[in-house]
Amino acid sequence: MTKSFYEWTENHFETLDLYTAAITRAHGKNHPEAFSVRDLFVRIQSKVQKAAGNVPDLTTEFAELQEITNHYAIPGDVCETYAATYHLLEELEQIYRSV
Repeated sequence: MTKSFYEWTENHFETLDLYTAAITRAHGKNHPEAFSVRDLFVRIQSKVQKAAGNVPDLTTEFAELQEITNHYAIPGDVCETYAATYHLLEELEQIYRSV
């Protein structure tokens, strides 16, 4: 299971890095939670990189993401990148919880 977690992060972290930064620029004024989503993703990314092949404890980060995003509910006035960001983060959490 750890392998699939790290395969997922290798395949999607670059995209999430770009997307989380993009949504702060595009939607930060109307959706200030985008900045918190970005900060939490950076924390997750850092923990994963420092874990060197082990799955770090991301319980706190995912709990905060769920609260900030209302369980990944996509606002009605956002772009596809914003929606894709939430979908990817939710998928990451599901993979993390299955490890």
